[in-house]
Amino acid sequence: MRYRTLGGTGIEVSAHCLGAMMFGAAGNPDHDDCIRIVNTALDRGINFVDTADMYSAGESEEIVGRAIKDRRDDVVLATKVHFPLGEGRNRSGNSRRWITRAVEDSLRRLGTDRIDLYQIHRPDHTTDIEETLWVLSDLVTAGKIRAFGCSAFPAEEIVEAYNVSGQRGYGRFRTNQPPYSMIARGIERSILPTCRRLGMGVLTYSPLAFGFLSGKIRKNQPLDLSARAALAPARFDPALPGNAAKYDALEPLIEVAESIGATLPELAMAFVTTHPAVTSVISGPRTMEQLEGLLKAADLTLDDKTLDRIDEIVPPGTDLYTVDGVWQPQSLTDITQRRRSLADR
Repeated sequence: MRYRTLGGTGIEVSAHCLGAMMFGAAGNPDHDDCIRIVNTALDRGINFVDTADMYSAGESEEIVGRAIKDRRDDVVLATKVHFPLGEGRNRSGNSRRWITRAVEDSLRRLGTDRIDLYQIHRPDHTTDIEETLWVLSDLVTAGKIRAFGCSAFPAEEIVEAYNVSGQRGYGRFRTNQPPYSMIARGIERSILPTCRRLGMGVLTYSPLAFGFLSGKIRKNQPLDLSARAALAPARFDPALPGNAAKYDALEPLIEVAESIGATLPELAMAFVTTHPAVTSVISGPRTMEQLEGLLKAADLTLDDKTLDRIDEIVPPGTDLYTVDGVWQPQSLTDITQRRRSLADR
């Protein structure tokens, strides 16, 4: 297992990070099995575990907490805040009010007194970024978190946060967590170069493109809705025009993998770690079998010839689908931000 320093924090993390999104009701409801997966990953050299308060409504954090209870000092623990948790107002977002409540709940569920990396899961355009950085800096001072980062922030908002941190004397985002895969390469245009210039660590998620690069999806073959595809079948439906480009790239990528004696998931995982801006790639196995398959990629190194072939199939900076299906910026979702009022037209 290779290790890299996380965004100037001095913390060394494994180049492969165990993602816990599939632990709990949304994936694997067997807590004991999930705990075995965590401990196997730790035994194999992974020291970085990433979860979030919204994964299975807190259940994932509880499972991770139980799994690392006796190994806490050996684990770099990351979690996130932003999405709604529970009923009622003011139970989501990036405000000081919510974050101070949410971090205590996460600490309780994780069974620990500190979080190594606390991440803002998505931007919140109803909250001034200064307020978010202020409360996060206070949490570092209080010892509740060691460092903080963001997830799926666009390049311009990363730069804005960096500038506000410098102007106001707050701590700054040390990491960003964007989606990245062989068929979702849009972050190569500005997000990864921006993170690299600012000295930020990058932990990418969805290297298998939400299961599309798992090796179980093939063009002109029946779709198995008993697997990951059942969670969001529209992402895999070959009849939908938006999926055509993904399927066109799939078979050539499988050929590339086979030519180097690897599986498609192994190729996909190895590809992500080759970018110089990427610190660690998050994989979120649901079963022990999936974990074993993904761990094999840790020993795979891609040569320039192989990377050139991938570039020919999916050009650098190209997204073959809409990457973030759970969040859209307010500039798109709020119609008043896209249209002048009738009186002003």
